[in-house]
Amino acid sequence: MKWLIIYLLIINAVSWSAMGIDKRRAKKQKWRIAEKTLFLFVLLGGGIGGTAGMYMFHHKTKHWYFALGFPLITIIEYVAAIALYIYMLK
Repeated sequence: MKWLIIYLLIINAVSWSAMGIDKRRAKKQKWRIAEKTLFLFVLLGGGIGGTAGMYMFHHKTKHWYFALGFPLITIIEYVAAIALYIYMLK
């Protein structure tokens, strides 16, 4: 359980940072992080960090697939994790 918490902290920090870096690069019109990479970080468990970064940096909030997708993926992952945990307790 300790390693899972450490992993989630790291992936959420990476996801949050990626949103900030991509926003900064967008402002400077430099090379950007691919949208599929941003979604990959969220799919790997970084949904809270990605969503927080999206709103904190005001980045990708006008794209419905980010504004809806990041929180939805996060909810689905956490509901599935809780369900799996409850199932394993039986």
